[in-house]
Amino acid sequence: MLTGALLILAPLFLGFALPLENRPLMTAIHYTVEGLVYFILALLGLGLGQMEGLALQLGNMAIQVTALVIVLLLANMAGLWIFHRWQPMNVAAEGFSSRPGYRRLFLAGLKPLAAVAIGVLAGYFVLPNLPMAEDLATWSLMLLLYLIGLQLRNAGLSLRKLLMNRQGLGIALAMASSSLLAGLVLAPWLDLAWHESLALASGFGWYSLSGIVVGDALGPAWGGVAFLNDVIREIIALAIIPLLIARRPAMAIGYGGATAMDFTLPVIRSSGGLTCVPVAIASGFVLSFLSPVLMGVFLSLG
Repeated sequence: MLTGALLILAPLFLGFALPLENRPLMTAIHYTVEGLVYFILALLGLGLGQMEGLALQLGNMAIQVTALVIVLLLANMAGLWIFHRWQPMNVAAEGFSSRPGYRRLFLAGLKPLAAVAIGVLAGYFVLPNLPMAEDLATWSLMLLLYLIGLQLRNAGLSLRKLLMNRQGLGIALAMASSSLLAGLVLAPWLDLAWHESLALASGFGWYSLSGIVVGDALGPAWGGVAFLNDVIREIIALAIIPLLIARRPAMAIGYGGATAMDFTLPVIRSSGGLTCVPVAIASGFVLSFLSPVLMGVFLSLG
């Protein structure tokens, strides 16, 4: 089990506690974060590639990922629909023609898969077992969380205003609670302890976090399942946001999970208009904090 799972939270909160006003430094942090994400994903792939009996486990992993994606999709859509009915939000959708770079964003969603695939191929065909790879991935993740904490603190966002955004906060809580309910439902089917299944369901689209944290705790196969579940969420979100946001904005924004404040935000903005931006940022911000907290808590229970 993950030793000191809750320690992954310390860098995030430490980074969030430090204000920075140096713009060139923040730019450097942005590119460092981007590079670290792909480095961590390559290490995740490396662990998968070096896993004994990988070929035999791929079928089981595909079934597990499919179950997670489908059950979470249904649960999230139901929970977010209920919230939408309770707290409806009206937007002035701007239509498909106003989505600049949509294809580019969709293709960018495939980049994490490419990083993991490169790691898998290197681990399976080229590199020997590297005993320090797991520790390197953990320390890289802690550095990533520290830098993300800095970014969140220095993004010009008021934590008070974000938490007071009722729509954004409500969407985040509906998304989180429906995901945890789905995790409980899936636990017997996945043959996992309830807290392990809840950890899998707590990624909220943050694939670079869930893949490494779950893999460290439950093994590389489950780390791969967590990663694929969250990266597929991001890809599905890019496809459904333009279809849902005009009439069901809570469902469109919420399903993107933690990515609503960064990766899927341009599609939310261009499809739903400026009204959706503060809601999406608030929802994504809350889920970005909840994800490591919940995963750390659930995995520490074992």
